[in-house]
Amino acid sequence: MEDIKDQNNTRRDFIKKSVLATAGAYLGSLSFSPKSYANILGANDKVRIGVVGFSDRFKTSLLPAFKASYQELNFDIVAVSDIWKVRREEGQLYLKEQFAHDIKAFRNNEELYDSKSVDAVIISTADFQHALHAIEAVKAGCDAYVEKPFAETMEDNRAALKAIKESKRIIQIGSQRRSGTNYHAAADFIKSGKFGPITMVELTWNVNQPGRWRRPGLVEKMREADTDWKRFLMNRPFEAFDARKHLEYRLFWPYSSGQPGQWMSHQIDTVHWFTGLKHPRSVVANGGIYMWRDGRKNWDTMTAVFDYGPADDLTSGFQVTFASRMHNGDENPKEIYYSNGGELNLNTNMVTPTGGLQLHHAQAMNMQANLLPTQSLAANSVKTVSSANTGGDVTTTAHMRNWMECVRSKKETNAPVEAGYSHSIACIMTNAAARTGEKVVFDEKKQEVMAGNKVFKY
Repeated sequence: MEDIKDQNNTRRDFIKKSVLATAGAYLGSLSFSPKSYANILGANDKVRIGVVGFSDRFKTSLLPAFKASYQELNFDIVAVSDIWKVRREEGQLYLKEQFAHDIKAFRNNEELYDSKSVDAVIISTADFQHALHAIEAVKAGCDAYVEKPFAETMEDNRAALKAIKESKRIIQIGSQRRSGTNYHAAADFIKSGKFGPITMVELTWNVNQPGRWRRPGLVEKMREADTDWKRFLMNRPFEAFDARKHLEYRLFWPYSSGQPGQWMSHQIDTVHWFTGLKHPRSVVANGGIYMWRDGRKNWDTMTAVFDYGPADDLTSGFQVTFASRMHNGDENPKEIYYSNGGELNLNTNMVTPTGGLQLHHAQAMNMQANLLPTQSLAANSVKTVSSANTGGDVTTTAHMRNWMECVRSKKETNAPVEAGYSHSIACIMTNAAARTGEKVVFDEKKQEVMAGNKVFKY
């Protein structure tokens, strides 16, 4: 049997080139030495796209979003990379049917980038791989659409941010709310000061789906000989092949944080966007596996409580709560912002005086009433589709188009790498609180998540 040390060395060979070169601690400065673009595309050149990971998310959501604009903007999908033979062959055949031309299939990303056949990639792989695959892409001179969560550890988060900023490549983090008209209206309203200081934010995401994140049929199909388990693990600790962890990774740490990375990452991103704050001051969390005792390690029920505000002014700020359960719910995520004058509700897309300071309560303290006017956030607002694998999501279509346009114009996308870096901090802090039971804070100088007096890693 191959020695564990040899296995680890083999497994790390490919990512050494990219990850180790960028792994130094990110100390809070975003001013990196710029590098010139290589192979800038002409205005009329076709942009050749490679698919990194032929996943359900890509097939049912990202691909329809891409197809909505690809002909107009002169883009084309020409290649697919997937380490599992079944998905690789399925992807090659499916994409050939969709685009009516041959598609090159690659066993891994090293082969894809060595082929020099793509200008940009769409990355839809396992949660913990996103940041590492983004590093590979920019090191190969490619722009990238990178699914969320951006990173599940601060080591990966810092390395990817540094590599991307130095590369100057065009990156879109898959936080599609940032391309929603109603979310832009909400951001503008809060930033204008008309809402008043935020006092609390309630975020919820509840489902009742026994099969959510389960892939029993695919697990039954997978054989170790047909995939590359070492490449799947990337920089995670070595363990024996496990088809469930390969295909149902969202249920298992350290391949995914589960609810925080999958769902909370979308919602907490709006807090950072609307307020300009980069991360929470502290997080506590509680929960467990209360219903689906199917071998999973990530919780099926949780509540996290965040303290947000300026790091140098603990007398101001607000609380954010995120609650999620997987055993009762209609998958209708709620995002409600509260101020002393009312609420901003991103389910109804309305600002209302609900809960605002009424006159009779104000007069008792010699104060004035404080009630927001009722108004719509956007005349043509569109609700974000909650399910990751639902076709027809208008915001994902807009988000994909924004990335494609920015690949052409070289302008910053709606969800640049900094957005991914920030939501990842919040998710990592939540995961650390859940796994240690500690009140978790963020060390600005070290750019590390601290649980108690220790840096959180695994």
